[in-house]
Amino acid sequence: MPSCWEQSVLQLPSLGRGFHLITEQILSALPELDLWEIGLLHIFLQHTSASLTINENADPDVPIDLESAFSAIAPEDFPYRHICEGPDDMPAHVKSAMLGNTLMIPVSRGQLALGTWQGIYLCEHRNHAGPRRLVLTLQGKKE
Repeated sequence: MPSCWEQSVLQLPSLGRGFHLITEQILSALPELDLWEIGLLHIFLQHTSASLTINENADPDVPIDLESAFSAIAPEDFPYRHICEGPDDMPAHVKSAMLGNTLMIPVSRGQLALGTWQGIYLCEHRNHAGPRRLVLTLQGKKE
Protein backbone atom coordinates (compact mmCIF):
# COMPACT_ATOMS: atom_id res chain seq x y z
CA MET A 1 0.00 0.00 0.00
CA PRO A 2 1.39 3.46 -0.88
CA SER A 3 2.31 6.06 1.69
CA CYS A 4 -0.57 8.32 2.77
CA TRP A 5 -0.62 11.86 4.10
CA GLU A 6 -3.29 13.71 6.10
CA GLN A 7 -3.11 17.14 7.65
CA SER A 8 -5.35 19.14 9.96
CA VAL A 9 -5.14 22.21 12.17
CA LEU A 10 -6.01 22.08 15.85
CA GLN A 11 -6.74 25.37 17.58
CA LEU A 12 -6.31 25.28 21.33
CA PRO A 13 -8.11 27.83 23.51
CA SER A 14 -6.22 30.50 25.41
CA LEU A 15 -4.41 28.85 28.30
CA GLY A 16 -2.65 30.41 31.25
CA ARG A 17 1.07 30.33 31.69
CA GLY A 18 2.35 26.83 32.40
CA PHE A 19 2.70 23.34 31.00
CA HIS A 20 -0.65 21.98 29.76
CA LEU A 21 -1.24 18.33 28.92
CA ILE A 22 -2.84 18.27 25.44
CA THR A 23 -2.54 14.60 24.46
CA GLU A 24 -6.31 14.05 24.52
CA GLN A 25 -7.04 17.16 22.43
CA ILE A 26 -4.57 15.94 19.81
CA LEU A 27 -6.10 12.45 19.77
CA SER A 28 -9.60 13.95 19.46
CA ALA A 29 -8.41 15.98 16.46
CA LEU A 30 -7.21 12.76 14.76
CA PRO A 31 -10.26 10.46 14.55
CA GLU A 32 -8.67 8.70 11.55
CA LEU A 33 -5.60 7.69 13.59
CA ASP A 34 -6.98 4.21 14.24
CA LEU A 35 -6.76 3.48 10.50
CA TRP A 36 -2.98 3.96 10.41
CA GLU A 37 -0.89 0.78 10.66
CA ILE A 38 2.47 2.55 10.84
CA GLY A 39 3.63 6.12 10.44
CA LEU A 40 4.64 9.37 12.01
CA LEU A 41 2.70 12.25 13.51
CA HIS A 42 4.43 15.59 13.08
CA ILE A 43 3.09 18.35 15.35
CA PHE A 44 4.06 21.93 14.50
CA LEU A 45 3.17 24.86 16.77
CA GLN A 46 2.68 28.07 14.76
CA HIS A 47 3.88 30.42 17.51
CA THR A 48 7.17 31.77 18.88
CA SER A 49 6.28 32.37 22.52
CA ALA A 50 5.03 28.88 23.35
CA SER A 51 6.54 25.45 22.78
CA LEU A 52 5.90 21.71 22.80
CA THR A 53 7.41 18.91 24.82
CA ILE A 54 6.83 15.30 25.79
CA ASN A 55 7.15 14.64 29.48
CA GLU A 56 5.71 12.69 32.40
CA ASN A 57 1.93 12.76 32.52
CA ALA A 58 1.30 10.96 35.82
CA ASP A 59 2.40 13.32 38.59
CA PRO A 60 0.73 16.77 38.59
CA ASP A 61 3.83 18.22 40.28
CA VAL A 62 5.90 17.68 37.11
CA PRO A 63 4.35 20.50 35.03
CA ILE A 64 4.49 22.83 38.04
CA ASP A 65 8.18 22.06 38.58
CA LEU A 66 8.91 22.46 34.85
CA GLU A 67 7.31 25.91 34.85
CA SER A 68 9.30 26.91 37.94
CA ALA A 69 12.58 25.65 36.49
CA PHE A 70 12.13 27.37 33.12
CA SER A 71 11.11 30.61 34.84
CA ALA A 72 14.35 30.46 36.83
CA ILE A 73 16.38 29.82 33.66
CA ALA A 74 14.76 32.69 31.72
CA PRO A 75 13.51 35.20 34.32
CA GLU A 76 11.44 38.25 33.45
CA ASP A 77 13.84 40.59 35.27
CA PHE A 78 16.82 39.78 33.02
CA PRO A 79 18.03 42.89 31.11
CA TYR A 80 16.51 41.95 27.72
CA ARG A 81 16.60 44.44 24.85
CA HIS A 82 13.34 43.24 23.27
CA ILE A 83 10.81 44.58 25.78
CA CYS A 84 8.16 46.24 23.58
CA GLU A 85 5.63 43.40 24.04
CA GLY A 86 5.83 43.22 27.83
CA PRO A 87 8.14 41.67 30.41
CA ASP A 88 6.96 38.10 29.74
CA ASP A 89 7.54 38.17 25.95
CA MET A 90 11.31 37.82 25.60
CA PRO A 91 11.57 35.15 28.32
CA ALA A 92 8.84 33.31 26.38
CA HIS A 93 10.98 33.41 23.23
CA VAL A 94 13.99 32.07 25.15
CA LYS A 95 11.96 29.19 26.59
CA SER A 96 10.48 28.43 23.18
CA ALA A 97 13.97 28.37 21.64
CA MET A 98 15.09 25.86 24.28
CA LEU A 99 12.14 23.49 23.96
CA GLY A 100 11.18 23.92 20.30
CA ASN A 101 7.95 24.10 18.36
CA THR A 102 7.80 20.63 16.77
CA LEU A 103 7.36 17.03 17.87
CA MET A 104 7.59 13.82 15.85
CA ILE A 105 5.79 10.82 17.33
CA PRO A 106 5.71 7.29 15.88
CA VAL A 107 2.31 5.80 15.07
CA SER A 108 1.90 2.06 15.54
CA ARG A 109 -1.29 0.04 14.99
CA GLY A 110 -3.55 3.08 15.20
CA GLN A 111 -2.02 4.62 18.31
CA LEU A 112 0.65 7.13 19.20
CA ALA A 113 3.66 5.11 20.35
CA LEU A 114 4.15 7.13 23.52
CA GLY A 115 5.70 5.55 26.58
CA THR A 116 3.55 4.57 29.55
CA TRP A 117 4.09 7.83 31.44
CA GLN A 118 4.52 10.18 28.48
CA GLY A 119 2.15 12.96 27.51
CA ILE A 120 2.24 15.83 25.03
CA TYR A 121 2.40 19.28 26.57
CA LEU A 122 1.76 22.76 25.25
CA CYS A 123 4.17 24.96 27.15
CA GLU A 124 2.54 28.37 27.40
CA HIS A 125 5.19 30.92 28.25
CA ARG A 126 3.08 34.10 28.15
CA ASN A 127 0.94 35.32 31.03
CA HIS A 128 -2.03 36.22 28.78
CA ALA A 129 -1.64 34.47 25.43
CA GLY A 130 -4.31 33.98 22.84
CA PRO A 131 -5.39 30.73 21.23
CA ARG A 132 -2.60 28.54 19.84
CA ARG A 133 -2.62 26.65 16.52
CA LEU A 134 -1.06 23.26 15.88
CA VAL A 135 -0.58 21.74 12.42
CA LEU A 136 -0.97 17.96 12.71
CA THR A 137 0.50 15.94 9.84
CA LEU A 138 0.14 12.16 9.64
CA GLN A 139 2.32 10.25 7.21
CA GLY A 140 2.52 6.51 6.82
CA LYS A 141 0.53 3.47 5.79
CA LYS A 142 -3.09 2.78 6.54
CA GLU A 143 -4.56 -0.68 7.10
